[in-house]
Amino acid sequence: MNAESLTWPPDTICLRPFSLDVPSLAKDIYQRTCRTDFDEPGFCVLNAGHSIVSIACRQLMVDLKRAMAAIHESATGNTLVYLSAARFDQQTTTKPHLDGGPDECFLMLGYEPSDVDAELEISDYAKCAFDLGLSPKDFMAKHNPMFQSGYEMLRPYSTRIPCFSRTDYQIICINNSSAPFSRDHPTWQGTLHTATILTPDESRRRVMNSTMIASAAAETRDTITEPQQHEFINTSIVRRWGYDKPHLDDDT
Repeated sequence: MNAESLTWPPDTICLRPFSLDVPSLAKDIYQRTCRTDFDEPGFCVLNAGHSIVSIACRQLMVDLKRAMAAIHESATGNTLVYLSAARFDQQTTTKPHLDGGPDECFLMLGYEPSDVDAELEISDYAKCAFDLGLSPKDFMAKHNPMFQSGYEMLRPYSTRIPCFSRTDYQIICINNSSAPFSRDHPTWQGTLHTATILTPDESRRRVMNSTMIASAAAETRDTITEPQQHEFINTSIVRRWGYDKPHLDDDT
């Protein structure tokens, strides 16, 4: 992909399988997300349909992480560990950004059906940095897309996800890395993500089940323990993003 192509074709980023076969899905997701060059998008969307339920979607997320860890271990000798797992109502429009994390990490986000309409856009800031002769961290320091000039610089490298649906359960994986590009010592090449909430509504929910997953040395234990993973899968609690609406009972 180069800057002139503007976007990734839908079949490179959108997965809608006939069956939710974890090993084959994990292989596809790992290849597209955990890239070490720019031949893959660095993100993908798995549409799990509307016939499953929330707990099953969260269980699928955990199962995919375990399967992807096995792939990563075989490919690199390292493993994948959870750094965070949370469930909340996200109705805040954002600018292109990284979620705080180590140099090599990705997000696995489980979106539930919602009446709140939204769009998601991914910006290939690592490729933009590479084309400018910068490391990703240097790019963010010099051309932060929170400011208009940096935002405009990323426009040719940005893809609006065409298969984002508010009627289905979806699992979206986004490479959230900031490692420098190296051919001799390959590292994950990250992207930025942007959420635009088109119809925010405090009376409704836009539930996101959010996990951050990092590459770590073999035998490293998950920060999120097995009981915490079980709670993440089974809880009915949904927090408000940012806890910034104290007038709502569930934001205390």
